[in-house]
Amino acid sequence: MGTSAFILMNQKKYTPERLLADSIISAFHADVMLNFHNSKNYASNGQFLSTTLNINDKNVRENNDSFILYVDALDNPHLDFFYYEDLGLDSNNKLYQVGTIEDVYGVEELVFRFVYHYLKSNPDDYFWVADYDWVYGWEDMQKLKSLPYDPDWCYKNPKLIRVAD
Repeated sequence: MGTSAFILMNQKKYTPERLLADSIISAFHADVMLNFHNSKNYASNGQFLSTTLNINDKNVRENNDSFILYVDALDNPHLDFFYYEDLGLDSNNKLYQVGTIEDVYGVEELVFRFVYHYLKSNPDDYFWVADYDWVYGWEDMQKLKSLPYDPDWCYKNPKLIRVAD
């Protein structure tokens, strides 16, 4: 398994339906394909855990880039987020880690396009690549968008990226 990433969203704001709707709108604005088969994942006790979306580059013939986005149920035991101090986030802003992307490696550009539009519509949310000690907010994505595309963008601390004046 590769490097996972998450959307971090305020607990009071999160519903699976909202994340589904926002993902559809973000895919539309990012000009990517989104496939939703309503394939549901369940725990061994039958509890609904998540459903999945497949996000693909529109130019499938030239590019096989795609990633799976997990949309979690409200009672999924893995929603809780615990790394506030590690990431420099205010622990009073109670977050869930939702919108799991199983592996960002190899699909960084597609993830960038999707996340840019997702955060544009949801500027209070964050994008977090789990192996790193920082998050990307809407302002960070705007800064990255103003620069030439860097294929390693999600492996770099956005606070250290400078835009020329």
